Amino acid sequence: MPSIVFSAQSSSSFDDVLARTTEALKAQGFGIISDIDVSATLQNKLGVQRPRYRILGACAPGYALQALDLDPHIGALLPCNVVVREDAASGQIAVDFMNPTAVLGLIDKPEVHAIAKEVCAKLMQARDALQHTA
Repeated sequence: MPSIVFSAQSSSSFDDVLARTTEALKAQGFGIISDIDVSATLQNKLGVQRPRYRILGACAPGYALQALDLDPHIGALLPCNVVVREDAASGQIAVDFMNPTAVLGLIDKPEVHAIAKEVCAKLMQARDALQHTA
């Protein structure tokens, strides 16, 4: 089974990496349909202070439509989550991209696997764009 994520690292600021991640995704046809600030939620709800951690819900609508047409239950596995987080140990900012081939591999339909491969390639291009500007 493939890894559930592939990653990039940067020594830039959190806000810079977050902005560059959003732009790299946009360049590949993804929009951000959700943005969850996990560290703020943990602070507000539990009083726990954690390094910055955001989950971006990235969606390429054309691919999402194709996948939903093949299996309406697939929405439980969407969107493609991209995590931007401070790595306290290294002092760097990590960007973890959900691997659609691993996640959508749960669906027993070759047509879904083909879509997952295409989406994965686009996410990898976004990751590679970040690595070239780190």
